Amino acid sequence: MKRVMIVGQPGAGKSYLGREIGRLTGLPVVHMDMIHWMPGWVERDKTDKLAMVHEVEISDAWVLEGGLSASYAHRLHRADTLIVLDFPLWLRSWRVFARTLRDYGRSREDLPRECPERFSWEFWKWIWDTRHTSRAQNLRLISQAGQVTAVFHLQNRSDVTTFLKTLDAQGFSGQEAAHAAFDYRKTRAQGRRDRL
Repeated sequence: MKRVMIVGQPGAGKSYLGREIGRLTGLPVVHMDMIHWMPGWVERDKTDKLAMVHEVEISDAWVLEGGLSASYAHRLHRADTLIVLDFPLWLRSWRVFARTLRDYGRSREDLPRECPERFSWEFWKWIWDTRHTSRAQNLRLISQAGQVTAVFHLQNRSDVTTFLKTLDAQGFSGQEAAHAAFDYRKTRAQGRRDRL
């Protein structure tokens, strides 16, 4: 495990999972929101975003969590591990609401400075409008992953906990993360690929 691609809709827990994988493996973690936004909630130009993501993707080791579907094909080609977080809308909505209350007026660690948490009807509308299309796009990545790509379709909190416990049990060090591949195909979460 050297290059980990995490996708999921808002509130699915991408940032949390990315941080935990980074903590357990020593792999560098990149949050897509740090690329998507500039300070003051100014959206970065798409060309610049793609260039920044590409720079991450061509490096040797990373955990890259978040969207920007225009980069998915290349990112998936480079990734040795794909994690699709596929949580129900009600749970994701609750998480977004709770984190907005918790962090209101402050910038989260996965966002640039001067991007304080806020209530945004535009964001909530986007969550609703893309609830089916974004999920379908993420699930398609599972069938598009290469034969040597470890794939995890995590659908609830228990799946995430089991995945992280399995990872922790391996005692996977940062040095190994930078220089060795890791095969998760024997874990319980991997079996979810067969059910799609």
